[in-house]
Amino acid sequence: MQFSGGNRKRLRLGGDQRNACYPHSLQFYLEPPSENISLIEFESLAIDRVKLLKTVENLGVSHVKGTEQYQSKLEAEIRRLKFSFRENVENEYERRRRDHISHFILRLAYCQSEDLRRWFIQQEMDLLRFRFSILPKDKIQSFLKDSHLHFEAISDEERSLREHEIIASSTSSSAPKSELELESVYKIPFADALDLFRGRKVYLEDGFAYVPLKDIVAIVLNEFRAKLSKALALTARSLPAVQSDERLQPLLNHLSHSYTGQDYSTQGNAGKISLDQIDSLSTKSFPPCMRQLHKALRENHHLRHGGRMQYGLFLKGIGLTLEQALQFWKQEFIRGKMDPDKFDKGYSYNIRHSFGKEGKRTDYTPFSCMKIILTNPPGQGDYHGCPFRHSDPELLKQKLQSYKISPDGISQILDLVKGTHYQVACQKYFEMTHNVDDCGFSLSHPNQFFFESQRILTGSKDIRKESIQPEAPQPKPSVQKNKDASSALASLNSSLEVDMEGLEDYFNEDS
Repeated sequence: MQFSGGNRKRLRLGGDQRNACYPHSLQFYLEPPSENISLIEFESLAIDRVKLLKTVENLGVSHVKGTEQYQSKLEAEIRRLKFSFRENVENEYERRRRDHISHFILRLAYCQSEDLRRWFIQQEMDLLRFRFSILPKDKIQSFLKDSHLHFEAISDEERSLREHEIIASSTSSSAPKSELELESVYKIPFADALDLFRGRKVYLEDGFAYVPLKDIVAIVLNEFRAKLSKALALTARSLPAVQSDERLQPLLNHLSHSYTGQDYSTQGNAGKISLDQIDSLSTKSFPPCMRQLHKALRENHHLRHGGRMQYGLFLKGIGLTLEQALQFWKQEFIRGKMDPDKFDKGYSYNIRHSFGKEGKRTDYTPFSCMKIILTNPPGQGDYHGCPFRHSDPELLKQKLQSYKISPDGISQILDLVKGTHYQVACQKYFEMTHNVDDCGFSLSHPNQFFFESQRILTGSKDIRKESIQPEAPQPKPSVQKNKDASSALASLNSSLEVDMEGLEDYFNEDS
Protein backbone atom coordinates (compact mmCIF):
# COMPACT_ATOMS: atom_id res chain seq x y z
CA MET A 1 0.00 0.00 0.00
CA GLN A 2 1.29 3.43 -0.91
CA PHE A 3 0.51 6.61 1.00
CA SER A 4 1.35 9.85 -0.69
CA GLY A 5 1.85 13.32 0.67
CA GLY A 6 0.89 14.88 -2.63
CA ASN A 7 -1.90 17.29 -3.28
CA ARG A 8 -3.90 15.30 -5.80
CA LYS A 9 -7.53 16.32 -5.68
CA ARG A 10 -10.54 14.07 -5.60
CA LEU A 11 -11.78 13.34 -9.09
CA ARG A 12 -14.80 15.40 -10.08
CA LEU A 13 -17.31 13.16 -11.81
CA GLY A 14 -20.32 14.13 -13.87
CA GLY A 15 -23.81 12.85 -13.12
CA ASP A 16 -23.63 9.79 -15.38
CA GLN A 17 -20.17 8.86 -14.09
CA ARG A 18 -21.34 9.18 -10.50
CA ASN A 19 -24.31 6.92 -11.16
CA ALA A 20 -22.01 4.39 -12.77
CA CYS A 21 -19.76 4.36 -9.68
CA TYR A 22 -22.61 3.66 -7.28
CA PRO A 23 -25.75 2.56 -9.12
CA HIS A 24 -27.48 1.40 -5.92
CA SER A 25 -27.91 2.45 -2.31
CA LEU A 26 -26.41 -0.90 -1.24
CA GLN A 27 -23.47 -2.87 -2.55
CA PHE A 28 -21.34 -5.97 -2.10
CA TYR A 29 -18.14 -3.88 -1.88
CA LEU A 30 -16.48 -5.87 -4.64
CA GLU A 31 -13.99 -3.16 -5.67
CA PRO A 32 -11.78 -1.16 -3.27
CA PRO A 33 -11.82 2.64 -3.48
CA SER A 34 -9.09 4.20 -5.61
CA GLU A 35 -9.13 7.91 -4.76
CA ASN A 36 -7.04 10.03 -2.39
CA ILE A 37 -8.47 11.14 0.95
CA SER A 38 -6.95 13.07 3.84
CA LEU A 39 -6.09 11.31 7.06
CA ILE A 40 -8.68 13.43 8.82
CA GLU A 41 -11.40 12.16 6.48
CA PHE A 42 -10.01 8.63 6.82
CA GLU A 43 -10.48 8.77 10.58
CA SER A 44 -13.83 10.56 10.41
CA LEU A 45 -15.30 8.00 8.00
CA ALA A 46 -14.01 5.13 10.14
CA ILE A 47 -15.52 6.53 13.34
CA ASP A 48 -18.89 7.18 11.69
CA ARG A 49 -18.95 3.62 10.35
CA VAL A 50 -18.19 2.23 13.81
CA LYS A 51 -21.04 4.32 15.24
CA LEU A 52 -23.40 2.96 12.59
CA LEU A 53 -22.44 -0.68 13.17
CA LYS A 54 -22.73 -0.26 16.95
CA THR A 55 -26.26 1.06 16.41
CA VAL A 56 -27.03 -1.91 14.15
CA GLU A 57 -25.85 -4.25 16.92
CA ASN A 58 -27.81 -2.52 19.69
CA LEU A 59 -31.03 -2.32 17.68
CA GLY A 60 -30.68 -5.95 16.63
CA VAL A 61 -30.62 -7.02 20.28
CA SER A 62 -33.21 -4.64 21.71
CA HIS A 63 -35.74 -4.86 18.83
CA VAL A 64 -37.02 -7.56 16.50
CA LYS A 65 -35.24 -7.13 13.18
CA GLY A 66 -37.52 -5.97 10.42
CA THR A 67 -40.18 -4.45 12.69
CA GLU A 68 -41.35 -0.90 12.07
CA GLN A 69 -39.58 0.42 15.17
CA TYR A 70 -36.31 -1.29 14.21
CA GLN A 71 -36.50 0.00 10.65
CA SER A 72 -37.34 3.58 11.62
CA LYS A 73 -34.61 3.86 14.25
CA LEU A 74 -31.95 2.41 11.96
CA GLU A 75 -33.01 4.68 9.10
CA ALA A 76 -32.77 7.69 11.42
CA GLU A 77 -29.22 6.78 12.41
CA ILE A 78 -28.15 6.21 8.81
CA ARG A 79 -29.58 9.60 7.90
CA ARG A 80 -27.79 11.27 10.82
CA LEU A 81 -24.42 9.79 9.88
CA LYS A 82 -24.97 10.64 6.19
CA PHE A 83 -24.74 7.14 4.73
CA SER A 84 -26.80 5.81 1.84
CA PHE A 85 -29.98 3.81 2.37
CA ARG A 86 -32.61 4.47 -0.33
CA GLU A 87 -32.81 4.37 -4.11
CA ASN A 88 -34.01 7.31 -6.21
CA VAL A 89 -32.81 9.93 -3.74
CA GLU A 90 -31.23 13.13 -5.06
CA ASN A 91 -27.56 13.84 -4.36
CA GLU A 92 -26.84 10.33 -3.09
CA TYR A 93 -23.34 10.09 -4.59
CA GLU A 94 -21.50 11.51 -1.57
CA ARG A 95 -23.43 9.27 0.86
CA ARG A 96 -22.67 6.18 -1.22
CA ARG A 97 -19.03 7.20 -1.53
CA ARG A 98 -18.80 7.52 2.27
CA ASP A 99 -20.42 4.12 2.64
CA HIS A 100 -17.99 2.54 0.19
CA ILE A 101 -14.77 3.97 1.62
CA SER A 102 -15.71 3.54 5.29
CA HIS A 103 -16.50 -0.14 4.78
CA PHE A 104 -13.02 -0.83 3.41
CA ILE A 105 -11.35 1.17 6.17
CA LEU A 106 -13.04 -0.98 8.79
CA ARG A 107 -11.92 -4.11 6.98
CA LEU A 108 -8.38 -3.08 7.90
CA ALA A 109 -9.32 -2.66 11.56
CA TYR A 110 -11.62 -5.66 11.97
CA CYS A 111 -9.63 -8.33 10.13
CA GLN A 112 -7.17 -8.68 13.00
CA SER A 113 -8.84 -11.50 14.96
CA GLU A 114 -11.57 -14.09 14.54
CA ASP A 115 -13.82 -12.37 17.08
CA LEU A 116 -13.49 -9.02 15.34
CA ARG A 117 -14.17 -10.55 11.94
CA ARG A 118 -17.24 -12.37 13.24
CA TRP A 119 -18.65 -9.18 14.77
CA PHE A 120 -17.96 -7.08 11.67
CA ILE A 121 -19.53 -9.62 9.31
CA GLN A 122 -22.69 -9.91 11.43
CA GLN A 123 -23.27 -6.16 11.61
CA GLU A 124 -22.56 -5.63 7.91
CA MET A 125 -25.00 -8.44 7.08
CA ASP A 126 -27.71 -6.85 9.21
CA LEU A 127 -27.08 -3.49 7.53
CA LEU A 128 -27.34 -5.09 4.10
CA ARG A 129 -30.54 -6.89 5.14
CA PHE A 130 -32.11 -3.56 6.09
CA ARG A 131 -31.08 -1.87 2.84
CA PHE A 132 -32.24 -4.81 0.74
CA SER A 133 -35.62 -4.80 2.50
CA ILE A 134 -36.36 -1.26 1.26
CA LEU A 135 -34.88 -1.76 -2.21
CA PRO A 136 -37.63 -1.26 -4.82
CA LYS A 137 -38.64 -4.52 -6.50
CA ASP A 138 -37.84 -3.18 -9.96
CA LYS A 139 -34.23 -2.57 -8.85
CA ILE A 140 -33.55 -6.02 -7.42
CA GLN A 141 -32.60 -7.71 -10.68
CA SER A 142 -30.11 -5.00 -11.62
CA PHE A 143 -28.63 -5.07 -8.11
CA LEU A 144 -28.12 -8.83 -8.33
CA LYS A 145 -26.43 -8.42 -11.71
CA ASP A 146 -24.15 -5.63 -10.47
CA SER A 147 -23.23 -7.81 -7.47
CA HIS A 148 -22.22 -10.68 -9.80
CA LEU A 149 -25.12 -12.81 -8.58
CA HIS A 150 -26.41 -14.47 -11.71
CA PHE A 151 -29.89 -15.28 -10.50
CA GLU A 152 -32.51 -14.87 -13.20
CA ALA A 153 -36.24 -14.69 -12.57
CA ILE A 154 -38.11 -17.53 -14.30
CA SER A 155 -40.84 -16.86 -16.84
CA ASP A 156 -44.50 -16.53 -15.88
CA GLU A 157 -45.23 -19.80 -17.66
CA GLU A 158 -42.55 -21.69 -15.76
CA ARG A 159 -43.71 -20.18 -12.50
CA SER A 160 -47.32 -21.20 -13.13
CA LEU A 161 -46.30 -24.83 -13.65
CA ARG A 162 -44.70 -24.98 -10.18
CA GLU A 163 -46.82 -22.44 -8.33
CA HIS A 164 -48.40 -24.87 -5.87
CA GLU A 165 -45.07 -26.48 -4.89
CA ILE A 166 -43.28 -23.13 -4.55
CA ILE A 167 -45.98 -21.66 -2.30
CA ALA A 168 -46.13 -24.80 -0.15
CA SER A 169 -42.36 -24.85 0.38
CA SER A 170 -41.68 -21.13 0.78
CA THR A 171 -41.00 -19.35 4.08
CA SER A 172 -43.47 -16.77 2.76
CA SER A 173 -46.32 -19.28 2.52
CA SER A 174 -48.19 -17.33 5.20
CA ALA A 175 -48.48 -14.41 2.80
CA PRO A 176 -51.67 -14.05 0.73
CA LYS A 177 -51.68 -16.24 -2.38
CA SER A 178 -52.41 -13.26 -4.61
CA GLU A 179 -49.29 -11.53 -3.28
CA LEU A 180 -47.09 -14.50 -4.08
CA GLU A 181 -48.57 -14.78 -7.56
CA LEU A 182 -47.32 -11.28 -8.36
CA GLU A 183 -43.78 -11.99 -7.15
CA SER A 184 -40.75 -12.95 -9.17
CA VAL A 185 -39.36 -16.42 -8.58
CA TYR A 186 -35.63 -17.08 -9.02
CA LYS A 187 -34.08 -20.32 -10.22
CA ILE A 188 -30.92 -20.79 -8.17
CA PRO A 189 -28.34 -23.61 -8.04
CA PHE A 190 -29.03 -25.91 -5.11
CA ALA A 191 -25.62 -25.25 -3.55
CA ASP A 192 -26.45 -21.55 -3.21
CA ALA A 193 -29.65 -22.22 -1.28
CA LEU A 194 -28.38 -24.58 1.41
CA ASP A 195 -29.67 -22.46 4.31
CA LEU A 196 -33.21 -22.55 2.94
CA PHE A 197 -32.88 -26.25 2.16
CA ARG A 198 -31.76 -27.10 5.71
CA GLY A 199 -34.90 -25.45 7.03
CA ARG A 200 -37.05 -27.19 4.41
CA LYS A 201 -38.18 -23.77 3.20
CA VAL A 202 -37.59 -24.02 -0.54
CA TYR A 203 -38.83 -26.07 -3.48
CA LEU A 204 -36.13 -28.15 -5.23
CA GLU A 205 -36.21 -29.68 -8.71
CA ASP A 206 -33.41 -31.10 -10.85
CA GLY A 207 -30.64 -29.54 -8.77
CA PHE A 208 -32.19 -26.06 -8.65
CA ALA A 209 -34.00 -24.18 -5.92
CA TYR A 210 -37.02 -22.05 -6.85
CA VAL A 211 -36.89 -19.06 -4.50
CA PRO A 212 -39.65 -16.39 -4.30
CA LEU A 213 -38.62 -12.75 -4.13
CA LYS A 214 -39.45 -12.53 -0.41
CA ASP A 215 -36.94 -15.28 0.36
CA ILE A 216 -34.12 -14.20 -1.95
CA VAL A 217 -32.60 -12.08 0.85
CA ALA A 218 -31.40 -15.27 2.55
CA ILE A 219 -29.44 -16.21 -0.60
CA VAL A 220 -28.07 -12.69 -0.97
CA LEU A 221 -26.89 -12.55 2.64
CA ASN A 222 -25.27 -15.97 2.38
CA GLU A 223 -23.31 -14.86 -0.69
CA PHE A 224 -22.34 -11.60 1.00
CA ARG A 225 -21.13 -13.40 4.12
CA ALA A 226 -19.00 -15.82 2.11
CA LYS A 227 -17.41 -13.05 0.03
CA LEU A 228 -16.75 -10.77 3.01
CA SER A 229 -15.33 -13.59 5.12
CA LYS A 230 -12.87 -14.49 2.38
CA ALA A 231 -11.99 -10.83 1.81
CA LEU A 232 -11.22 -10.27 5.51
CA ALA A 233 -8.94 -13.30 5.59
CA LEU A 234 -7.04 -11.97 2.58
CA THR A 235 -6.79 -8.51 4.11
CA ALA A 236 -5.41 -9.98 7.36
CA ARG A 237 -2.53 -11.57 5.42
CA SER A 238 -1.42 -8.18 4.13
CA LEU A 239 -2.05 -6.24 7.34
CA PRO A 240 1.61 -6.05 8.50
CA ALA A 241 2.47 -3.90 5.51
CA VAL A 242 -0.39 -1.51 6.34
CA GLN A 243 0.59 -1.31 10.01
CA SER A 244 4.11 -0.32 9.06
CA ASP A 245 2.76 3.12 8.18
CA GLU A 246 3.20 5.12 11.37
CA ARG A 247 0.24 7.37 10.56
CA LEU A 248 -2.28 4.52 10.27
CA GLN A 249 -0.99 1.99 12.78
CA PRO A 250 -2.25 3.74 15.97
CA LEU A 251 -5.63 4.49 14.41
CA LEU A 252 -6.23 0.93 13.22
CA ASN A 253 -5.13 -0.54 16.55
CA HIS A 254 -7.57 1.64 18.50
CA LEU A 255 -10.44 1.59 16.04
CA SER A 256 -11.70 -1.96 16.61
CA HIS A 257 -12.38 -1.26 20.30
CA SER A 258 -12.54 2.51 20.32
CA TYR A 259 -15.08 4.67 22.06
CA THR A 260 -16.41 7.44 19.85
CA GLY A 261 -18.76 9.33 22.13
CA GLN A 262 -18.47 12.00 24.78
CA ASP A 263 -15.22 11.95 26.76
CA TYR A 264 -16.85 13.00 30.08
CA SER A 265 -13.93 15.07 31.32
CA THR A 266 -14.69 17.28 34.30
CA GLN A 267 -15.16 20.51 32.35
CA GLY A 268 -18.58 21.87 33.28
CA ASN A 269 -19.14 19.27 36.01
CA ALA A 270 -16.35 20.04 38.50
CA GLY A 271 -17.60 20.69 42.02
CA LYS A 272 -21.21 19.67 41.35
CA ILE A 273 -20.97 16.54 43.50
CA SER A 274 -20.25 16.64 47.24
CA LEU A 275 -18.51 13.82 49.10
CA ASP A 276 -21.62 13.33 51.26
CA GLN A 277 -23.66 12.45 48.16
CA ILE A 278 -21.50 9.59 46.90
CA ASP A 279 -22.97 6.79 49.05
CA SER A 280 -26.51 7.70 48.05
CA LEU A 281 -25.64 8.20 44.38
CA SER A 282 -23.86 4.83 44.24
CA THR A 283 -27.12 2.94 44.79
CA LYS A 284 -29.29 5.22 42.63
CA SER A 285 -27.20 6.30 39.65
CA PHE A 286 -23.96 4.30 39.47
CA PRO A 287 -23.67 1.54 36.87
CA PRO A 288 -22.97 -1.92 38.36
CA CYS A 289 -19.23 -1.70 37.62
CA MET A 290 -18.86 1.48 39.70
CA ARG A 291 -21.38 0.39 42.32
CA GLN A 292 -19.28 -2.74 42.81
CA LEU A 293 -16.07 -0.71 43.19
CA HIS A 294 -17.64 1.72 45.66
CA LYS A 295 -18.98 -1.12 47.83
CA ALA A 296 -15.57 -2.85 47.84
CA LEU A 297 -13.84 0.41 48.77
CA ARG A 298 -16.21 1.08 51.67
CA GLU A 299 -15.88 -2.49 52.96
CA ASN A 300 -12.12 -2.98 52.51
CA HIS A 301 -10.94 0.64 52.71
CA HIS A 302 -8.64 -0.07 49.80
CA LEU A 303 -8.65 -0.78 46.08
CA ARG A 304 -5.83 -2.10 43.96
CA HIS A 305 -4.43 0.00 41.12
CA GLY A 306 -6.87 -1.15 38.40
CA GLY A 307 -9.84 -0.37 40.63
CA ARG A 308 -8.46 3.01 41.71
CA MET A 309 -7.93 4.05 38.09
CA GLN A 310 -11.36 2.91 36.87
CA TYR A 311 -13.29 4.31 39.83
CA GLY A 312 -11.16 7.42 40.33
CA LEU A 313 -11.58 8.62 36.76
CA PHE A 314 -15.32 7.89 36.92
CA LEU A 315 -15.65 10.07 40.04
CA LYS A 316 -13.61 12.75 38.35
CA GLY A 317 -16.00 12.59 35.38
CA ILE A 318 -19.16 13.00 37.49
CA GLY A 319 -17.76 16.14 39.09
CA LEU A 320 -15.25 15.49 41.89
CA THR A 321 -12.51 18.12 41.97
CA LEU A 322 -8.87 17.27 42.63
CA GLU A 323 -9.17 18.50 46.22
CA GLN A 324 -12.31 16.40 46.78
CA ALA A 325 -10.66 13.32 45.25
CA LEU A 326 -7.61 13.64 47.50
CA GLN A 327 -9.85 14.00 50.54
CA PHE A 328 -12.13 11.11 49.52
CA TRP A 329 -9.36 8.59 48.92
CA LYS A 330 -7.27 9.67 51.93
CA GLN A 331 -10.18 9.40 54.36
CA GLU A 332 -11.05 5.92 53.12
CA PHE A 333 -7.50 4.57 53.10
CA ILE A 334 -6.85 5.94 56.61
CA ARG A 335 -9.89 4.00 57.80
CA GLY A 336 -8.01 0.94 56.62
CA LYS A 337 -5.23 1.77 59.10
CA MET A 338 -2.97 3.36 56.48
CA ASP A 339 -0.60 5.98 57.81
CA PRO A 340 -1.47 9.47 56.41
CA ASP A 341 2.15 10.10 55.45
CA LYS A 342 2.25 6.84 53.50
CA PHE A 343 -0.83 7.90 51.56
CA ASP A 344 0.64 11.32 50.80
CA LYS A 345 3.87 9.77 49.55
CA GLY A 346 2.51 6.73 47.73
CA TYR A 347 -0.97 7.56 46.48
CA SER A 348 -1.63 11.30 46.25
CA TYR A 349 0.84 11.63 43.37
CA ASN A 350 -1.18 9.17 41.26
CA ILE A 351 -4.40 11.07 41.94
CA ARG A 352 -2.79 14.37 41.00
CA HIS A 353 -1.30 12.67 37.92
CA SER A 354 -4.77 11.55 36.72
CA PHE A 355 -5.94 15.17 36.93
CA GLY A 356 -3.04 16.34 34.77
CA LYS A 357 -1.13 18.01 37.59
CA GLU A 358 1.96 15.79 37.60
CA GLY A 359 4.26 14.07 35.11
CA LYS A 360 3.40 14.84 31.51
CA ARG A 361 0.42 16.96 32.59
CA THR A 362 -1.99 14.66 30.75
CA ASP A 363 -5.63 15.13 31.74
CA TYR A 364 -7.00 11.57 31.63
CA THR A 365 -10.62 10.88 30.73
CA PRO A 366 -12.91 8.27 32.34
CA PHE A 367 -12.87 4.76 30.91
CA SER A 368 -15.53 3.84 28.35
CA CYS A 369 -17.42 0.53 28.43
CA MET A 370 -15.30 -0.88 25.61
CA LYS A 371 -12.07 -0.05 27.42
CA ILE A 372 -13.33 -1.69 30.62
CA ILE A 373 -14.58 -4.78 28.78
CA LEU A 374 -11.58 -5.34 26.52
CA THR A 375 -8.55 -4.26 28.56
CA ASN A 376 -6.97 -5.16 31.92
CA PRO A 377 -9.27 -8.00 33.05
CA PRO A 378 -9.56 -8.31 36.86
CA GLY A 379 -7.61 -10.94 38.75
CA GLN A 380 -8.05 -12.40 42.21
CA GLY A 381 -8.57 -9.63 44.73
CA ASP A 382 -9.58 -7.12 42.06
CA TYR A 383 -12.97 -5.41 41.83
CA HIS A 384 -12.60 -3.48 38.58
CA GLY A 385 -13.83 -4.60 35.17
CA CYS A 386 -17.38 -5.11 33.88
CA PRO A 387 -19.62 -7.36 36.04
CA PHE A 388 -21.51 -8.49 32.95
CA ARG A 389 -18.28 -9.49 31.20
CA HIS A 390 -16.04 -10.64 34.02
CA SER A 391 -18.38 -12.12 36.65
CA ASP A 392 -19.38 -15.76 36.94
CA PRO A 393 -23.06 -16.05 35.87
CA GLU A 394 -24.14 -17.36 39.28
CA LEU A 395 -22.36 -14.55 41.11
CA LEU A 396 -23.86 -12.03 38.69
CA LYS A 397 -27.30 -13.48 39.36
CA GLN A 398 -26.80 -13.10 43.12
CA LYS A 399 -25.62 -9.53 42.66
CA LEU A 400 -28.67 -8.64 40.57
CA GLN A 401 -30.92 -10.20 43.18
CA SER A 402 -29.31 -7.99 45.85
CA TYR A 403 -30.10 -5.01 43.60
CA LYS A 404 -33.81 -6.00 43.70
CA ILE A 405 -34.03 -6.95 40.02
CA SER A 406 -37.04 -9.17 39.31
CA PRO A 407 -36.51 -12.84 38.38
CA ASP A 408 -37.79 -12.16 34.87
CA GLY A 409 -35.45 -9.20 34.56
CA ILE A 410 -32.50 -11.25 35.75
CA SER A 411 -33.32 -13.90 33.16
CA GLN A 412 -33.39 -11.28 30.38
CA ILE A 413 -30.05 -9.83 31.50
CA LEU A 414 -28.37 -13.24 31.76
CA ASP A 415 -29.59 -14.12 28.25
CA LEU A 416 -27.96 -10.95 26.92
CA VAL A 417 -24.75 -11.77 28.78
CA LYS A 418 -24.77 -15.27 27.35
CA GLY A 419 -24.98 -13.70 23.89
CA THR A 420 -21.97 -11.47 24.79
CA HIS A 421 -24.11 -8.31 24.61
CA TYR A 422 -22.61 -6.84 27.77
CA GLN A 423 -23.43 -3.18 27.15
CA VAL A 424 -27.00 -4.02 26.17
CA ALA A 425 -27.29 -6.06 29.39
CA CYS A 426 -26.21 -3.00 31.37
CA GLN A 427 -28.70 -0.91 29.41
CA LYS A 428 -31.43 -3.39 30.33
CA TYR A 429 -30.36 -3.06 33.98
CA PHE A 430 -30.70 0.73 33.63
CA GLU A 431 -34.24 0.41 32.25
CA MET A 432 -35.29 -1.93 35.05
CA THR A 433 -33.83 0.17 37.86
CA HIS A 434 -35.35 3.37 36.46
CA ASN A 435 -38.74 1.90 35.45
CA VAL A 436 -38.52 2.87 31.78
CA ASP A 437 -39.46 0.66 28.83
CA ASP A 438 -36.97 2.25 26.46
CA CYS A 439 -34.16 4.42 27.80
CA GLY A 440 -33.79 6.11 24.40
CA PHE A 441 -30.00 5.82 24.10
CA SER A 442 -27.32 3.24 23.39
CA LEU A 443 -25.19 2.80 26.50
CA SER A 444 -21.46 3.03 25.86
CA HIS A 445 -19.97 4.73 28.93
CA PRO A 446 -20.35 4.44 32.74
CA ASN A 447 -20.54 8.22 33.05
CA GLN A 448 -23.31 8.25 30.44
CA PHE A 449 -25.21 5.85 32.70
CA PHE A 450 -24.78 8.25 35.62
CA PHE A 451 -25.84 11.41 33.80
CA GLU A 452 -28.84 9.74 32.13
CA SER A 453 -29.88 8.40 35.54
CA GLN A 454 -29.64 11.84 37.10
CA ARG A 455 -31.59 13.34 34.22
CA ILE A 456 -34.46 10.91 34.90
CA LEU A 457 -34.32 11.15 38.71
CA THR A 458 -33.96 14.92 38.99
CA GLY A 459 -35.66 16.01 35.78
CA SER A 460 -32.77 18.41 35.28
CA LYS A 461 -30.12 18.64 32.60
CA ASP A 462 -27.86 20.94 34.63
CA ILE A 463 -25.57 18.16 35.75
CA ARG A 464 -25.11 16.75 32.29
CA LYS A 465 -22.43 18.04 30.00
CA GLU A 466 -23.91 19.76 27.01
CA SER A 467 -20.85 19.72 24.78
CA ILE A 468 -20.16 16.36 23.12
CA GLN A 469 -16.74 15.54 21.81
CA PRO A 470 -15.32 12.29 20.46
CA GLU A 471 -12.71 10.69 22.68
CA ALA A 472 -9.26 10.78 21.15
CA PRO A 473 -7.23 7.57 21.02
CA GLN A 474 -4.61 9.23 23.25
CA PRO A 475 -5.20 11.09 26.54
CA LYS A 476 -5.65 14.77 25.88
CA PRO A 477 -3.27 17.45 27.16
CA SER A 478 -4.66 19.46 30.05
CA VAL A 479 -3.73 22.74 28.41
CA GLN A 480 -4.56 23.29 24.75
CA LYS A 481 -4.43 26.36 22.60
CA ASN A 482 -7.22 26.66 20.09
CA LYS A 483 -5.02 28.46 17.64
CA ASP A 484 -2.35 25.77 17.70
CA ALA A 485 -4.93 22.98 17.44
CA SER A 486 -6.65 24.61 14.48
CA SER A 487 -3.41 25.20 12.63
CA ALA A 488 -2.27 21.65 13.29
CA LEU A 489 -5.50 20.21 11.90
CA ALA A 490 -5.31 22.46 8.88
CA SER A 491 -1.74 21.41 8.26
CA LEU A 492 -2.62 17.72 8.60
CA ASN A 493 -5.59 18.06 6.29
CA SER A 494 -3.65 19.83 3.58
CA SER A 495 -0.36 17.94 3.65
CA LEU A 496 -1.19 14.31 4.43
CA GLU A 497 -3.37 12.30 2.08
CA VAL A 498 -4.05 8.59 1.84
CA ASP A 499 -3.63 7.09 -1.59
CA MET A 500 -6.69 4.88 -1.71
CA GLU A 501 -5.59 3.48 -5.03
CA GLY A 502 -2.99 1.40 -3.20
CA LEU A 503 -5.67 -0.28 -1.11
CA GLU A 504 -6.39 -2.65 -3.98
CA ASP A 505 -3.26 -4.59 -3.08
CA TYR A 506 -4.72 -5.46 0.31
CA PHE A 507 -8.28 -6.32 -0.62
CA ASN A 508 -7.68 -8.39 -3.75
CA GLU A 509 -6.84 -12.07 -3.84
CA ASP A 510 -3.60 -11.65 -5.74
CA SER A 511 -1.89 -9.75 -2.92
